[in-house]
Amino acid sequence: MCGFVSIIGVQPAAPALALGLQAIQHRGQDAAGIATRDNGRLRMVKDLGLITNALPTHVIEQLPGDAGIAHVRYPTAGAKSTAQDAQPFLTRRPGILLAHNGNVINVPELTQALREEGIHLLSSCDAEPILMVLTAALSRRRAANHTAEDVAAAVGEVYRRVRGGYSVVAILEVDGEPTMLAFRDPHGIRPGVYGQRADGAWVAASESVSLDVLGVEKAGDLPLGEAMLLRPGRAPVLLPVTESEPKHCVFERIYFARPDSVMEAGRINRDRWRMGRQLAQEWRAAGHTADVVVAVPDTSRPAAQACAEELGLRHREGFIKNRYSGRTFIMPDQATRNAALRLKLNPIREIFEGQRVLLIDDSIVRGNTMRRIVEMIRTLNPVEIHVGIFSPPVRHPCFYGIDMPSHDELIAAHWPEDEAEEELRRYLGVDSVTYISKAGLADSCGPNICSACFTGDYIVPVSEEERRAINSERRG
Repeated sequence: MCGFVSIIGVQPAAPALALGLQAIQHRGQDAAGIATRDNGRLRMVKDLGLITNALPTHVIEQLPGDAGIAHVRYPTAGAKSTAQDAQPFLTRRPGILLAHNGNVINVPELTQALREEGIHLLSSCDAEPILMVLTAALSRRRAANHTAEDVAAAVGEVYRRVRGGYSVVAILEVDGEPTMLAFRDPHGIRPGVYGQRADGAWVAASESVSLDVLGVEKAGDLPLGEAMLLRPGRAPVLLPVTESEPKHCVFERIYFARPDSVMEAGRINRDRWRMGRQLAQEWRAAGHTADVVVAVPDTSRPAAQACAEELGLRHREGFIKNRYSGRTFIMPDQATRNAALRLKLNPIREIFEGQRVLLIDDSIVRGNTMRRIVEMIRTLNPVEIHVGIFSPPVRHPCFYGIDMPSHDELIAAHWPEDEAEEELRRYLGVDSVTYISKAGLADSCGPNICSACFTGDYIVPVSEEERRAINSERRG
C-alpha cells in the first residue's frame, strides 16, 4: 500500500506536493519522494523514512517546476526498502515522471519480457515495470511529440501486459503540452481521486484528504478503463481504452483509508459506521451482553460508536494512544509490531476494571496484536472481554496492494470457516469473538467491492507461480 499526490499548474509545485503528501503519511512510512517538471527538465529527490526525514524543507525548496508527483511508500513488493525502490520514477526518453499505488502480480514475467526487449529494471519496485511498459509502447509509436492517441494506445498496452491492482499518475508532454496522465486498473481496485483549484490547477491523489489540505474540491474518482489527461485551466480529456468492471478494495474502507476521506461509495467514516451498526445487530443476535464498548484506536472508532449506539451501551475511550508511534499492521516483522504496540497503546484501568467489555477492532490478521491487547486488559480485572470485528475473517492473502501475509500466517485460515470464531476465542482467551458476516459486509458497503481476502474470489486471477513469487518477495 502506498500513496501519491500529483499536481499540474502550481508554481512552485513542490511545497504543495509535500503538504498534500503529509495528509496521507498513513499510507506509507518506509520511504518518500518528490519529482518535478520544470520547462522540460525533470528533477527528483527520494529517500527512506517518513516525509520529514526523507524530504527536508531545504530539499523541497530546491525543486522548481509547476508540475510533479509526490509519493509515500509501503512496500508490498521487494524484500527490503531501499532509496532505489522509492517512488516516483522517471525516464529520460521520453521524459516521464510516474508513481503508482497498488501491486503488480506478474512482475517476474514483465521483468523477463522487458529484458528481452533490451530494457533492464533497476529496482524491485513494481512501479518501474509499469513505467517501462508505458514508455516502450509510446516509443514504438514515435520517438517524441506523442499525441493523445499515442497515450491511449500505451495505456492499453499497460492494461494488456500489467496485471494486478493499481492507480497511476504520470507527468509527460502530450500534444506539445505538459500533461498529467492518470488511470486505474479496469476494476479500480486501488483508489484515486482528482480535483481542480480555483486558479485552474489540477490535483490527483490516493485519497481526498490530500485535496482537502490543498483547498481543492474533489471533482471525481479516477476513471476505470480510461486514460485521463489533465491540463491547467482546461477540462479533463477522457480517452476510452478498455471495458471496466468496478471492484473497489473493501479493506480501504475497513482499515487503510482515513475516515474523513471520500471514495466511490462516499465518506469512509459513514462506511465504518454502517459496518459497526451491522456488527452490533449480529452480535446481539448471538445473545451476548456487555456494559461498555471500547474501540481499539484509531480506525475502529466510528464502528465502535455506531455499535454502542445500536446496542444502547456506553462508548468509552479505553486506550491512550501514543501519537508518535506507527501503524503496527504495516510493520515488517512480529518483534517490531510487539514493541510498537507496547509504545502505542496504554489502557485506562477504570474503563475495564469490573466491566463486561465489548472490544471493537477492524480486523484480525495474524492474531498476535489482538492477543497482546487482551493480555494487557486482563491485568485490569474486567469481568468479561468480548471481541467484535467489523470485517469477516481474513482467510486469504491479498495480491493487489494490501500486504496480507501468506495463507499460513493468517490466523483465521487455520480452522474451518464455521469454527473460526470459537477457535479464535480460545486462542485469545476471551469470552466471545464475533465477526461481521460476509453478507453483512456487502449490505454495508455495496456489491462493487473486492473482498478476495475474505472470500478467496480474486477478480484478477493469480497463478500458483505468481503466488510463490509474491510470497517469496514478502518473506525477503
